[in-house]
Amino acid sequence: MDIRFISHIDHCPADDWDAIAGADYPFTRHCYLAALERSGSVGGDSGWLAHHALLYEDNTVVGVMPLYIKQNSYGEYVFDWSWANAYHQNGLEYYPKLVTAIPFTPATGPRLMLTAGAPANCQAEVRRAVEQEMVRLGASGWHLLFPAEEEAQQWQRAGLMQRRGVQYHWFNEDYRDFDDFLAGFSSRKRKNLRKERRRVADQGISLHCFQGEQLTGEHWQHFFAFYQMTYARLSGHGGYLRRAFFEQIGNTMGDAVVMVLAKQEGRWIAGALNFLGHDTLYGRYWGCARECEFLHFETCYYQGIEYCIRHGIKRFDPGAQGEHKIQRGFTPVATSSSHLITHPGFRQAIGRFLDEEASHMEHYTAQASAGLPFKKKDQ
Repeated sequence: MDIRFISHIDHCPADDWDAIAGADYPFTRHCYLAALERSGSVGGDSGWLAHHALLYEDNTVVGVMPLYIKQNSYGEYVFDWSWANAYHQNGLEYYPKLVTAIPFTPATGPRLMLTAGAPANCQAEVRRAVEQEMVRLGASGWHLLFPAEEEAQQWQRAGLMQRRGVQYHWFNEDYRDFDDFLAGFSSRKRKNLRKERRRVADQGISLHCFQGEQLTGEHWQHFFAFYQMTYARLSGHGGYLRRAFFEQIGNTMGDAVVMVLAKQEGRWIAGALNFLGHDTLYGRYWGCARECEFLHFETCYYQGIEYCIRHGIKRFDPGAQGEHKIQRGFTPVATSSSHLITHPGFRQAIGRFLDEEASHMEHYTAQASAGLPFKKKDQ
């Protein structure tokens, strides 16, 4: 097996990449990764430098894996700032590091993608190749973020340390409609959620869902403005993603985009951008021009739930963080990341930290699940 590294996704033909990656998971599609790079959202001074891995057997591509050289830890959502600080305090360089992830996208999915006939030892071969690149580049480690659970276990068997996290996902129990979903809530929590939705309507706000050919340049223009305004308000900058990124995915991925826009007094005032996978809706970006009570919950959560019910989508992953999702019916679920650390001393220290953190995360998940709004089985 021959493993080669490329500095731009376009160095691999889209047909070759997509024949392996498929279209079930939107964020590993060639057009999505290409939009990040072509728009300048990745590369340049973003801190993400493409270094994707291609696996060849007899000069035929049998595997692909997104990979980046990172000079910071922004846009990853698996926080290792304390590790970087510990390196710095000991006179060591934490950056560069290698990261297998989808930039700015904490959504669980495949990371190393293989053809059906790929050799069984691919994880071990990739690890050896990445270790050689770490030495060549002077990288402190390799971090593989949000792999699917089965793949995370494979990386653990290949010698990578596993880190646990928690997100909150909604699961479709074949609900007939939103009221059928709420019927499973306790009375008080069902009343609270209906009050939130009614308050949005009382403010004269209507919600509209667009997909595929329904999306126009005007929709994208409004959404990008909302995205920038919200990032500027919360973070002091205009967001990681550039206008050209949204324009490109609008042209190449409209079938996988579900955009929700909110209108008040004849004007668009907010929007949420979702991506559609095989059986999962992924909530990714949100923005607003006007703060309205409960508008975020309606636009980002309740509209996504309704879309999943209408279309028979099994799961709604609305993004990282947010304990407030629990009382709205989003179940705590475990997430994984896999880590290979070069320095022996830090590898041992981080391994001990991960063991302690895993115990804490297991306890937290059990506690968080107890806060779900659903009726007890004997009610």
